[in-house]
Parts: sequence; C-alpha cells; structure tokens
Amino acid sequence: MSTERRLRLPGLAYGGDYNPEQWPEEVWAEDMRLMREAGVTIVSVGIFSWALLEPAEGVYDFSRMDKILDLLHENGIAADLATPTASPPAWFFRAHPEALPVDRDGRRLSYGSRQTFCPSSPAYRTAALRIAGEIGRRYADHPALAMWHVHNEYGCHNAECHCDESAAAFRRWLRAKYAGDLDALNHAWGTTFWSQWYYDWDEIIPPRATGAAPNPTHQLDWRRFCSDELLSLFTAERDVLRRATPGIPATTNFMVNFSIEALDYWRWAPELDIVSNDHYLRSTDPESEIDVALCGDLVRSMAGGPWLLMEHSTGAVNWQPVNRAKRPGEMRRNALAHVARGADGIAFFQWRAAKAGAEQWHSSMLPHAGTDSQIWQDVVRLGADLEALAEVRGSTVAADVAFVWDWNARWAMELPSQPSSALRFTDLVRDWYSPLWRAGVAVDFVRPDTDLSPYRLVLAPSLYLIDDAGAANLTSFAERGGTLAVGFHSGAVDDNCHVRTGGYPGAFRDALGVRTDELFPLLPDETRQLTGQVPQDATATQWSERVRLTSAEAIASYVDGSLAGVPAVTRNAHGTGTAWYLATRPDPDTLAALIARIRDEAGVRPVLGTLPDGIEAVRRSGTDADYLFLIDHSGAGADLPAHGVELLTGKPVHGSVVLPAGGAAVVRETHRSQSAQAGTTTPAGSGNR
Repeated sequence: MSTERRLRLPGLAYGGDYNPEQWPEEVWAEDMRLMREAGVTIVSVGIFSWALLEPAEGVYDFSRMDKILDLLHENGIAADLATPTASPPAWFFRAHPEALPVDRDGRRLSYGSRQTFCPSSPAYRTAALRIAGEIGRRYADHPALAMWHVHNEYGCHNAECHCDESAAAFRRWLRAKYAGDLDALNHAWGTTFWSQWYYDWDEIIPPRATGAAPNPTHQLDWRRFCSDELLSLFTAERDVLRRATPGIPATTNFMVNFSIEALDYWRWAPELDIVSNDHYLRSTDPESEIDVALCGDLVRSMAGGPWLLMEHSTGAVNWQPVNRAKRPGEMRRNALAHVARGADGIAFFQWRAAKAGAEQWHSSMLPHAGTDSQIWQDVVRLGADLEALAEVRGSTVAADVAFVWDWNARWAMELPSQPSSALRFTDLVRDWYSPLWRAGVAVDFVRPDTDLSPYRLVLAPSLYLIDDAGAANLTSFAERGGTLAVGFHSGAVDDNCHVRTGGYPGAFRDALGVRTDELFPLLPDETRQLTGQVPQDATATQWSERVRLTSAEAIASYVDGSLAGVPAVTRNAHGTGTAWYLATRPDPDTLAALIARIRDEAGVRPVLGTLPDGIEAVRRSGTDADYLFLIDHSGAGADLPAHGVELLTGKPVHGSVVLPAGGAAVVRETHRSQSAQAGTTTPAGSGNR
C-alpha cells in the first residue's frame, strides 16, 4: 500500500457497492439514514453508470452523480468512486461493433450484459480513457472522494478475445518479449513439432479452436499476453486519475477464487495503491471457511500487508446452479475471518437489493425484506463489530510457512494433453493448506523467486512449471537449512513448457534425492495402499510414479499395484536442510499427518497448540499489541487460552476466553515479539524477519 496514496479513513472501512441510480431520488435519504445506522463508512459508486454519465459520445450528464456525492459527504460517508468502464453503453457498440469480443470459435459476441468488449480494441481504450478523464477532472477536489475504483473485476467475462485486433496486439506483445527475434520464438515454442514453424510474425494468431491439441507454449504465452493486456488498461486509466488527483489511491477488485486462472495477480499487485479482492462462497464447498482463509492469505501476501475486501455477500448469490443462503452467523464469521487474514475493510455487493436486472436475486446489506430481516440485523451487528476492532487497522500476520503460488505453473499444468486431465492446481494447494488451517498455523504465499530467508518451511504442492532461477531459489533455501516440501509432477518443465530431460521431478531431482523414470497417473476410481511412517490404512489417489532413491530415504511406499514397494513419500538431507517429496496424493488424514511431521521438524508452531475441530485461530501483529482472532465454524463453541481484553465485548480475559457456539472473539494481547509468537527456532537464511 503506497504511503503517499492510502485510504485515509479511521478504523476499519465498512460498506458496499451503492447504486442509487437504480432507485428514485426520494429513496436516497433513507439510504443515508440506514447507512449511518449500520455504521457504513465508505461506498463504491458509479461502477456501472457509463450509460447515464455519457448518454451520447462526448455528451455528459453528471447531475445525478453530483447529488449522490454531495449527499454522501453531508452524511459523513466516503466515496470509492469508480470509472464505469466495465460496461460500455449500447451507443458505443453501435458506433464500434468491431470492439465486441470474439470467442475461440470465431463467434463475435453481442452487447447486452457487462464486459462485452475486446481488451485490445483501440476504440474501447479511447472511450474508456475519455470518460475516466472527465470523471477525474470533475471530482478531483470533491470532499467525499477517498479512493478510485478503476473498472470492475478485470477479466471476469472477457479475459480472452480472439479477434484480429487481439491477434495484432498479441504479435506486438510477442515481438517485445522475444526482442523481435522470430527464431527465438520458434525455439521457445518448439515449433519444429507438427510443422508449426513461423517464417513471418503475421502468421501467428491467437490459439483459436483447431482440430487437435494446440501448442502448449503458444497457449501459455497467450495467457500471459491476456493478463498483461488487461493490466495495460488498468494502468492507463489509473494514470489518467493520478494526473488529476496525485494523492488519491487507486484500486481495482481482484477475484482470487474466480479468475485466478485468467490474470497473473503477482504482476498486477505492485500497480495498485491498495490491493482489494472480491470473494464469494461456492454452494458446493462443504468447508468454504477454508477457501475464505486461503484467499485472504493469498491477497494479504500479494499486498505485502493489509488489504481491502471489496465485495462479498450477506447471503445468497445469483449465478450458481443453486444459490443457498448463508447459515446463521456465517456472514459475520466470513467477514471477521477476512479481517483476521489482514483485511482493513469489509464491503459487500451491494447496499440495497435490486428489484430489476440480472442480479435481482443477489443478496445485499439491505434486502428486499427491508430492515425487518435477519440480514439487516446481522449487517448492523457487523458494523458495531468493526467499530470495536478499529485499532486492528494496520496490523498484519507474521508467518513462518510459505506456500509457493505461481499462475504460470497453474496455466501450464491445466493445459490439454497432460498425463492426467484431473489435476487442478487449486485443489492440490488447498489439500496442503487445509491441515495448516485446522492447526492454526499462519502462512504466506510467495512467488518462486521470493526471498525465502524469513521462513522455516516452504511448501510447493504444485509447481509443474518452474524456471531455473525459481528452482535454484527453492532448492538453495533447503541447502541453507530450511525445510522444503514438493508435490508430485513439479519441476517437470521450464518456463517455456519444455520438459526437463534426465528424469523427473526435473528441476528438483537432485535436491529431493530421487529420480523418476516413468509416471503412473491413477484412474478416478483407483486408490493405492501406503505403508511406512504413515497412519494405518493410509491410501493415495490420482497419481503415482516409479521413484528410485538416489540419496533420499523412503517415508512411505506403495503396498499394491504395479508399483508395490516403490517409494511414494521421501525425505532427503540437502545441505544443512531437508527436502521432502510427495510423489502421490495422500488421503486427507495421511496428508495431515505428514504435514504435521514436516512442520514440526521445521520448528513451526501453531498459534495456540492443539485446536478443537472447526476452530480458526489467527494472530495479527501490530506495533503496540497483538490481536488473537478466534472463530468457531463447528457450532460447538470452545474455551480457549488467552490473556488480554476481548474487543468485541470489551471484557477482560484472564487465562481463557469463552468462544460462543458459531461465534467469534478477538483478544488484544500484551505485545508479543515475533520471535515469541513463532518459537525459538531460527529461520533459514541470514537475519530475522
């Protein structure tokens, strides 16, 4: 978060998307009164208002927005003012039909929803920067303006466009990447295969629908281009606003549990003054609280500290096959879990539930039923909670465990023609993350090239693709005394998707002390029994390899199948550290036992020792105090050790705090040094955190 451009609001921000243009003006006064009652401090306005602000090209009507911003300021509510560029109006597409996106099958899509534009369209860019400039100049000095909300959910519906304009932009991007050397591109893409050699840049097109499997490196570079192309739209709008308001921060809302496959947020995050995220639960996820935590940790890691939750839901959403309402207390637990993971603000989509339009059945802070509703009571209570937690602002989470997360690795592993099409990057990461969440162990997420010296344990559950520098960084971490654990099918290809020859797991082979000569992925209904230093009845699914030990020891081996007796989990002394390899996908209990052993050997300690099932425990550390967040997702409640003051009730805590069933507690503790939080083991590398 930029020190020059930061959100200047006291305490934790609270609010949501506000769309008063959907309602008659006489409703607005009631909105203000109820916002004050709920404790709302900031709202996002104007996100989808382009058609009203610019009813014809170059013709502007700001009268409605003027009134809205004045009203917000009069009521002490800050504005997160949006550029409305996610939804160009119909007149724009009538004038520029070529700006509509084209899918991989060559079909040009129509307008009539949102984000129906080609990211490479010059006409769209011109129009978007024009409206952004008008808004920036008009409201630069408005006292309600606290933050710029650039666009909305980049890549949500138009992460890719395969039109000729996009093809030309792709070629320009490739020329820049390969320094104008077409031979270098041909080598990187391996185009001697299937007679794909290119003799002219104009021969290169997007990976459109074709008869057989397309070139993997072509597809990978296309993903990289699409992320960068959208990023260039963000930075262009941001720069227009910065020129108008140098001191006002700008953000755009990420979607780390949705379009994570579309955008490389590691590249995006440094361009934002404040990193923000949208998070929605999946109705089919029986433990969605783990997804809340994982995504919160990931966003905090990208931000390098506190961040903002820009959107989540008070209840049901509208876009899943079955849109379930949240269980009693679940909305509050979700919100406080985001705060526990570093969020300095909580917001919802949206303030008042819509009567019409595509999202009319999406929940809101003020539902269709009005104030005589459970949701409204919960919204008011959450506002009071966040006010009570104001002092938490600015504190963050210190972790001794790092998860390696790389969008390039995900994109590459989930391309066609893999040994198994069942592999999903996020599933494998969550497998390893879940036991640490249950144990109350704090984690950061890192890029492969991140400085790892602050950590004791580095986990790489899924790194199919890794460049040489990243691989060297991870293996040298173990060599210098750290503990590294690597998941199957990692290190297999380089950053051009070329297989690393000489045996698997490629880039990690020497550090792990193993060599695999052949892969044996398992069918969906296949399991393998494991034996060794694992729980009784341990099993594994999805993947197996013919592993040969070169210097490692076998921790577990297969009991049955064609690889009976072959190692499935190994441990290797590498330099002064340790490197583990999980060459299969163990069942949850077995994986939890392995992760517990690995973290214990690494000297990683949980926040509170052994936690009851379903209890989430996180500590945010501040300059003058630490804040222990305890959340009960089990519905059973708990009595947990703590000392200090419970902020949600204001009551002193002497020795233990009673966590109500389905409830939460936040204890301000007397300040603890980071070394005391984490134990006494020295992190790998030189120096302390």
